Amino acid sequence: MGLRDRGIQIKTPEQVDQMRRAGLVVGRTLELLRSSVRPGVTTGELDAIAEDAIRSGGGTPSFLGYHGFTGSICASVNEEVVHGIPGDRALAEGDLVSLDCGAIVEGWHGDAAVTVPVGEVRPEATALMQVTEESMWRGIAAARLGGRVTDISCAIEQHVRGAGSYGILEDYVGHGIGSEMHQPPNVPNYGRPGKGPRLVEGLALAVEPMITLGTHDSEVLDDDWTVVTADGSWAAHFEHTFTLTPRGAWVLTALDGGEQRLGELGVPFGGR
Repeated sequence: MGLRDRGIQIKTPEQVDQMRRAGLVVGRTLELLRSSVRPGVTTGELDAIAEDAIRSGGGTPSFLGYHGFTGSICASVNEEVVHGIPGDRALAEGDLVSLDCGAIVEGWHGDAAVTVPVGEVRPEATALMQVTEESMWRGIAAARLGGRVTDISCAIEQHVRGAGSYGILEDYVGHGIGSEMHQPPNVPNYGRPGKGPRLVEGLALAVEPMITLGTHDSEVLDDDWTVVTADGSWAAHFEHTFTLTPRGAWVLTALDGGEQRLGELGVPFGGR
């Protein structure tokens, strides 16, 4: 079967350019949210900031109304891994908050996430964020035209396993993205290289490791959205949407297209 037969969407260069516009809306919104995180701010206030930024940037929030979700962002605190519903919870000094943001511009999606410390946090929480973010970049850096999806997965796992005793969520994975927020193929955060669909020009993927200070086991709260660690350990979540061009990798949700971090990892920059 070909890529299209498996439901994988291959974008034209013009469509990728549209995704870059959506990605920039997401990237700018996350930078604004990062600067807005402080003790006392509520996740609902952050959600309002995000919705205004997305709409002011010419986009529509991807998450708002998605299968009934009530926020424009997901805001997940401490042991909450992903899909936290914004509300009246006030952030406290020492918390970690993961902020996941999606935007649609002219029918094309961008999706990214960051984990942000609230004031001063424990050293192990800082290390968790660093390991998670670096594993995401290592995964993107492992992608090459002609390679396979699990080349990304393997690079993520290798970095996390080499950094210490962390849990890698297995039930929640990265994904294809384009004219819909979630598309084939899945992008696991663990596994052997050389498996899965081939990486080709026009394929866009959201890479999003979700790493914990404990085990990989998770549960969903009674709100049917919020995913928490089963052992109560804290978690971090980072995500970027990227694609591959003949010149190299292009991170559509990074403000600089990923040029700096990719360069530091010795990966050619493929943006335009």
